[in-house]
Amino acid sequence: MLRLVLLHTAWEVGSAQVRYSVPEESKHGTFVGRLAQDLGLEVAELVSRMFRMVSSVRRDYFEVNLQNGVLFVNSRLDREELCGQSPLCAIDLEVIVDKPLRIFHVEVEIRDVNDNAPVFSVNDLNIFIAESRLPGSRFPLEGAFDADIGTNSLLTYKLSPNEHYTLDLQTKNNQITSADIVLKKALDREEASVHHILLTATDGGKPELTGTVQLMITVLDANDNAPVFNKSVYEIKLLENTANGVLVMTLNATDLDEGTNKDISYSFISHLPPNGRDLFSINSDTGEIRVKGKIDFEAHNIYEIRVEAKDKGNPPLAGHCKIVVEVLDMNDNAPEITLSSQSLPVPEDAPPGTVVALISVSDRDSGDNGKVTCSIPPDLPFRLVSTFKNYHSLVLAEAVDRERVSEYKIVVTVRDEGAPSRSASSSILVPISDMNDNAPAFPQPVYTVFVRENNPSGAHLLTVSASDPDLRENAFVSYSVVERSVGEQPLSSYISVHSESGHIYALQPLDYEELQVLQFQPKQPNPDWRYSASLRAGIQSAVHMEDAGVLRGGPGGPEQLWPTVSSATPEPEAGEVSPPVGAGVNSNSWTFKYGPGNPKQAGPGELPDKFIIPGSPAIISIRQEPPNSQTDKSDFITFGKKEETKKKKKKKKGNKTQEKKEKGNSTTDNSDQ
Repeated sequence: MLRLVLLHTAWEVGSAQVRYSVPEESKHGTFVGRLAQDLGLEVAELVSRMFRMVSSVRRDYFEVNLQNGVLFVNSRLDREELCGQSPLCAIDLEVIVDKPLRIFHVEVEIRDVNDNAPVFSVNDLNIFIAESRLPGSRFPLEGAFDADIGTNSLLTYKLSPNEHYTLDLQTKNNQITSADIVLKKALDREEASVHHILLTATDGGKPELTGTVQLMITVLDANDNAPVFNKSVYEIKLLENTANGVLVMTLNATDLDEGTNKDISYSFISHLPPNGRDLFSINSDTGEIRVKGKIDFEAHNIYEIRVEAKDKGNPPLAGHCKIVVEVLDMNDNAPEITLSSQSLPVPEDAPPGTVVALISVSDRDSGDNGKVTCSIPPDLPFRLVSTFKNYHSLVLAEAVDRERVSEYKIVVTVRDEGAPSRSASSSILVPISDMNDNAPAFPQPVYTVFVRENNPSGAHLLTVSASDPDLRENAFVSYSVVERSVGEQPLSSYISVHSESGHIYALQPLDYEELQVLQFQPKQPNPDWRYSASLRAGIQSAVHMEDAGVLRGGPGGPEQLWPTVSSATPEPEAGEVSPPVGAGVNSNSWTFKYGPGNPKQAGPGELPDKFIIPGSPAIISIRQEPPNSQTDKSDFITFGKKEETKKKKKKKKGNKTQEKKEKGNSTTDNSDQ
């Protein structure tokens, strides 16, 4: 029992690999190894680190107890079903844990047990021997087949006790390759025409298993020369995938008898492996052996065919030979790709080195035909990392940005080293999941809006809109105003912004005499949004001075170069001021001229000294510059208030209704500035 436990728990670490072994036919729950301990993992962390295991085969033959980290058998293991006659049978496992991500490679060897008895192809075998055959004559027997490997498949044979026959076994490399019955005593058909002998095959397992075949030997009279081949063994090399009908070889046996006793008929008497019967045919008259089925190196690479040449005497005699057909490998299998454990989608903030998928590649051919290389296209933010044998990890090679590329189609190509080479490919669609890595942004940093004073409460001033290239909740934008004091009142007492639409409203009437410029700043409530826009809404004016020559005019008087959108002021000595045609409320430029609607026109070289802005209490005073003066144009204009307005301000504050009435009687009214 101790030895068995030691064999079960045998393991070694090398090249990041843990190896165990377990006998086939082990029951469910059979202990394989302390996997977590051998990998250096804490059992208490297996669940939190998302411990998982991927098998190289489709069935889950093994499982891990997450409570103690023990690897155990999950379902029945049949080595012959998994690996056939392969001397080494192992199942590869990939163990994956997160936080941090680690990948371990585990190999579990499936050891053979003696669970298959030797089997003969028939239960009864008829043998015909002429009584004229001399002692020492040999008669080949078809051997038994054992599906096990190693010692468990080493067969020995014995005959039941008899006086006429003995058994001669031929061996090669300590293995029995054929068995012959040897005649040790002359036969007398009259004494006994039929002999019944039991042939028993015993394998080398412990306990040993046996199989039997009943030999029924019929003693014949007459024909005393058997056909003879020129060689006892023929060795043939044959390429796999050789077409049906291709000639393998032609046999030629000879018989020293005459007449019908020398006419020979050829036939197969045994094949190893047994399915060789379906792959070759023999012409009974000519001895030609041809291909009649699919020759596949990966299925079997060697066939032993026993041939019998029987004459047509009475009784017939036979000679025998063996043909060994060695199948040569061709590059007839394309590589295969298996994708597993795809960690999708990939977050756009995933660090380089993040494992996206596990890839295993294989090729059923042998030698260079079965050696494969795996690759992906260049210029992608991914790379392949070889982990173990033909296992690869697709990992992130550099940072990705969902707003630039939202998904990648990665074509994985595997190519073998055969001549000509064969390849296969498989596509992985890698979506990039959104992270909140983009702040909302306004299309412009400053907004200017002009508002008429004494606006109604709740008046809409403007609408702002910010955009965010992220997705869903990461792209949702809400608006608010950065609070500050305006005079003695908070900004929030003047304006408000709708958090979802970006509409900005005035909460109270605005008074030009109290507040000419109101500056405020919308913001976003999320602290990781780094951008904001400064917005200006006010009632201040600015005048952009045109070139003095335009105001002076030509010899015929001032020219009307701009169309007018407001009527001439009724004050006879005033000029005319209007916004440029097409200007909106966001314009802070005024164009003015000595208007054509005034009764007093300036003469050549004359300019008015005052202009009145319609609807405004401001007077613009203009001074003329000397010819060729380089004085800054901004020095030409000054702003002042109308005298009547100044006088009104000197009065004591009385009835506010009266003040409004007086303002209404003046030449100024509230206009957008």
